[in-house]
Amino acid sequence: MTQLLVSTAWLAERLDSADLVLLDASYHLAAAGRDAQAEFAAGHIPGARFLDLASLNDPSAALDNTVPTAEQFQQHVRALGVSDDSHVVLYDDSPLKSAARGWYLFTLFGARQVSVLDGGLAKWKAEGRPETRDTAEPATGNFTASLQPGLLRDKQAVLDALGGEQQIVDARGAGRFTAEEPEPRPGMASGHIPGARNLPIGMLYEADGTMKDPAAIEAEFVAAGVDVERPVITSCGSGVTAAVLSLALARMGKEDVALYDGSWSEWGSDPATPKATGPAGAGETAGTR
Repeated sequence: MTQLLVSTAWLAERLDSADLVLLDASYHLAAAGRDAQAEFAAGHIPGARFLDLASLNDPSAALDNTVPTAEQFQQHVRALGVSDDSHVVLYDDSPLKSAARGWYLFTLFGARQVSVLDGGLAKWKAEGRPETRDTAEPATGNFTASLQPGLLRDKQAVLDALGGEQQIVDARGAGRFTAEEPEPRPGMASGHIPGARNLPIGMLYEADGTMKDPAAIEAEFVAAGVDVERPVITSCGSGVTAAVLSLALARMGKEDVALYDGSWSEWGSDPATPKATGPAGAGETAGTR
């Protein structure tokens, strides 16, 4: 079984492995004023290629970050040299922990070996490990994308789940979840999906940027009011940081987890969807173990 997380030491020992495809999955919100591709060009882990998450979506969709079709994903990653037998390792240098979104997409489309570099580029740099500006054009890979539909939910599926067995966990910051802070996207309602629990992604990481161990992760979900024995739908602003929750739950060994692709970008833009404000669980019965 492929490790979900690999250490910087593990990666340093395997940079020359023939089956390794190392991808920089850094992604930033427009408000951050950062250019992930320019930062990659200025310095990256030797052998890495730029995943370009900002373009790894369905361009015909109305919403940001909509999951691409299997054909779109396959074409994109083959051009990066990914094959069916590749061990894909993703890293980022983003507060969004966007390598998790890369992990989710590869998992969604049936990749057999995909891992995230624990601590990302920041930890690699902090340890004084090598960087380069050199890039090499990879040979075209033969990756075959096969959608795993159980890992994905649309708006209707989330509407159908309200009040049922599936729980919704929202990765946005508490201020946006409660509606105390406005949404960054114009014309969008504030608040959260009724019944959702709130677990901002920062709660899942140690001070050095590495992900907490499975027991500590479970404790954070329980503290947020999540019943870890029941199925979970992860959500966020546009589907990027929801993948961090999905990765964390996978580290716990939990398999009944799906991601709401449209997330609040879709839900908050639809005047017909029910919305709640205030803290999670206000006026509800919180999830229990």
